[in-house]
Amino acid sequence: MTRGLASAVAVLALAAAWLTPWGAIAGPFPAFMARHMILVAIAAPALVLAAPGLARAAAVPVLAGALIEFLVVWGWHLPRLHTGAQGSVPVFVAEQTMFLAAGLLVWAGALAAREPLAGAGGLLLTSMHMTLLGALLVLAPRDLYAAAAGRPADLAGQQAGGLLMLAIGTPAYLAGGLALVARALGSRPA
Repeated sequence: MTRGLASAVAVLALAAAWLTPWGAIAGPFPAFMARHMILVAIAAPALVLAAPGLARAAAVPVLAGALIEFLVVWGWHLPRLHTGAQGSVPVFVAEQTMFLAAGLLVWAGALAAREPLAGAGGLLLTSMHMTLLGALLVLAPRDLYAAAAGRPADLAGQQAGGLLMLAIGTPAYLAGGLALVARALGSRPA
């Protein structure tokens, strides 16, 4: 992807995440998940590809980036933190900022890894825990957030959010990992 195209994708993704009235379109939980996935799986890699200087500045060891991203994603999916972000603008801004920062760290670390296969491994680890969380949201027998939010259960909304996580995150991390594997295979002597 060229830097110009990556820049355009990044701007469009950020606009889609923050300017689209997701709540009116899909409901509260799918809106949360749409924003989350656009930030970590589309905007973050596009920003890293568009701005090599940002990528170098944000690059951390692959496993560190994957661990930070894991903690941010699972932390903000805990019922109390998730509910806090839904009811407070400052907490919502903190959540969104942390999602984007964690996405930048994991993608910058993976794409800047000295060994492309290490970067692919970091994206695979990230894909695995995202897939696990998406499956948990889809397969849970009850709404995991209703009690903490003090609202009626919306299992269908939670399941739609989990499906969004699976539909956006899994292919994005898989594509990134496969690109890094291709880079590694292309750089090896025959």
